[in-house]
Order: sequence, then C-alpha cells, then structure tokens
Amino acid sequence: MTLSVPKILVVDDTPANLVAMRHLLMDSGAELFEADNGNEALALCLDHEFALILLDVNMPDMDGFEVASLLGETEQMRETPIIFVTAAYADDINRLKGYRFGAVDYIAKPINDVILQSKVRVFLDLYAARAQLKFALDTLSERNEQLSAEIAERKRIEAQIRHQATHDMLTGLPNRTLFHDRLYTAMQRVPRHGPGFALAMLDIDGFKGVNDTHGHPAGDALLQAIAGRLSGHVRANDTVARLGGDEFALIVEDLGDVSSLMERCQQLCATLAAPYALHGRHGAFEAQVSASIGVAVWDRRHGGDEELIQAADRALYQAKAEGKNRCVLAA
Repeated sequence: MTLSVPKILVVDDTPANLVAMRHLLMDSGAELFEADNGNEALALCLDHEFALILLDVNMPDMDGFEVASLLGETEQMRETPIIFVTAAYADDINRLKGYRFGAVDYIAKPINDVILQSKVRVFLDLYAARAQLKFALDTLSERNEQLSAEIAERKRIEAQIRHQATHDMLTGLPNRTLFHDRLYTAMQRVPRHGPGFALAMLDIDGFKGVNDTHGHPAGDALLQAIAGRLSGHVRANDTVARLGGDEFALIVEDLGDVSSLMERCQQLCATLAAPYALHGRHGAFEAQVSASIGVAVWDRRHGGDEELIQAADRALYQAKAEGKNRCVLAA
C-alpha cells in the first residue's frame, strides 16, 4: 500500500515565525504549506487535504479563532485537526474559546522545539493510521463489490444451466424432463372433488416434408413458430412442452367441462394449421402443416403418469388414422 505524503499548513503573519516553523518541521516527513493570513489559509484548505494545521491566534484582519470557525463550517475540513500557536496559552478563557472553535491542542510561544515536534508527530501518526484504515475499508468495499458481482454472475450461470437442463434448446419450451415433473405435480395437486386436468399429445402433420424439401434450418424455424403459437394459446397455469422432434405435449390445468376442452383443442388445431411464412434453401416459402392431437382427461383410475400418456398417445394415433388435423378424446 502506498500512502500519499501528509501535508501540514502553517499559518502565521510573522515571516520569522514561518521560517522557524519551516526549520523545525523540515524532517517531519510532511509537505509544508505556509500562509501569512486567514484568507490565504482558507484558500489553501479548499485545494488541499491537510493532516494538521498550525494556526497562529493573533493575526490582523482575521484572527485564528475566525479561521477555525470558518473551517468548522465546511464538512470537507471539519475533521482536520488544528493546533493553536499563541502567547496566550496560560489564559484559560482564550484556551477554552479555542477549543470551542475546534482546536485540538495549544502550543505556547516561544515555541519549545521538542514539544512542537512531539505533538506534530502524534498527529501525523494519527493521520497515517486513519489513511491506512480508510484504504483498508475502501479495499474491503471494493472486494465486497467484486464478490457480489461474482455471486450474481454465478447465480446467473446456475440459473441458465438449470434452465437449459429443463428446457428445449431450440424452442425454449419445457423439455421432456420438466414435462414429467409438471405432470406429476398436476396429478398430486388435483383434489378428490373439483377441477381436474387433461393431457394433450400433439404431432405435427407434414413437418417431415418441410424439413426434407426446404432444409433443417427451415424445419427448425417452423418448430419455433409452432412453439410460439402453442405458447400464445395456453393459459398462464398450463404447460406446453416439446418432447422431441415434432412431438409436443400440453397439460391443461383447472379443467372445466370436457366439451369446452375439446372446443379449445379444435381452436388449437385451426391455429396451428394457419400458413407459416418461412425461408428455406430455395428462398421464401409458405409452409402448410397441421396437428393431430390426442387428449386424455386425468382420472385416478389411470394409476400413474405413464398410463395417462399412453391414453393420450392412443387418442393421437386415432386422430392420425382418421385423417389428421383433428383432436380426439381418449375413451
């Protein structure tokens, strides 16, 4: 750690006294500044941070008490220690007045060399200790900020990893792992009496043709567009997931009556069957695909999530067998 050289301000209207002070403090290790009046002293205090001010009390125009009073009104200089240098040291009234204006000590004239150098050393050591403490606190604060930034970055990366582990990289939808977790949660949450939930399994009709004819980038863009339409169709508490390839799943929470469910399913078929404006290996084109959907309403008789998935899959195969672009309810 490198600390700046401390500065001492000597204020006295007598040139001989300034010369004497300069001689006595030349080996103190501090940089000396001199002023022969109060106004000059105040101006120097605005431009410099002083470790100590040696201030003559008896000066014309503005005495030492006035200078100390003005320094005390400035937050920047309020903590700067002031030693009054005066011939009136034995005067208790003046000494108390000086303390009231911010003096930390007195030195009597004529000046005792040993006393002056000893007291100056005390305040320079105090200044150095305060500077070291400030440096340590600043370093600690900087390190805390670095640690906070590192922790925030680590949390961000961990959240990103968790997200990547449970979401499809292409579409951003929940993947098969998160889908099974959401499905299990839905099964546990359903009360014995009240709204249940349903599972819809979706296959995209005609996806392979788009992928083969226009290239995999076009196929990926189509899957992303389909994911966007699915996400826009579901409610906030529903789950839409990509299970792989062109296979998607939808968990419909807070299920009302089955007829409303199937109406929503038909609306979803119409939404997915609308044309997609894409760009492929042959340039811009319009993809026309549809969706076959199998729906199974959760019933405790299903026994578990795999039985529910199988029921929805059977309904999906039936939808494909009946001509695709339709929604079939599992028996």
